[in-house]
Amino acid sequence: MSVRRAWEVREHEVTTSWFDVCLAFADGARVDVLAVLAEGGVFVEDVRAQPPLSLDDLTALADWIEGPLFEACGGEPGPSGEPEEASSRHARPAWPRGIEGRRLVAEEYLAAQGEGIDPVLAVMCATGHSRRRALRLIAGARDAGFLTPRHVRR
Repeated sequence: MSVRRAWEVREHEVTTSWFDVCLAFADGARVDVLAVLAEGGVFVEDVRAQPPLSLDDLTALADWIEGPLFEACGGEPGPSGEPEEASSRHARPAWPRGIEGRRLVAEEYLAAQGEGIDPVLAVMCATGHSRRRALRLIAGARDAGFLTPRHVRR
């Protein structure tokens, strides 16, 4: 992954920066993103991918570029003009780790099942993680015994 500052515009005390982000994968896939760091946060202005991204991958795109983009910014000032704290750089809510996090994942999963909606999507929304990470969290909850096994062993 590479992140390069494309250009920057300063108007009064507000700075808006554009970044070229390139993700290259071992299988030959490539994603090029034009991301904007503005007063309201980080926005994706343009995405080009070969092969095209699925909706799940597109929703995970922010997770893929978030860390490297903020590293390239080097502590850019936030909307108030003050340097951003490391904890405020992440868009996802704080989620407990360990057994408490697994229990909460199981609760979200079971509640969504009871309402007849996609339980994986419910866990994604609750944790703020990508589909792949949500599936890992669900597997952890299964391993901890909070959810029934996926397949019955014979």
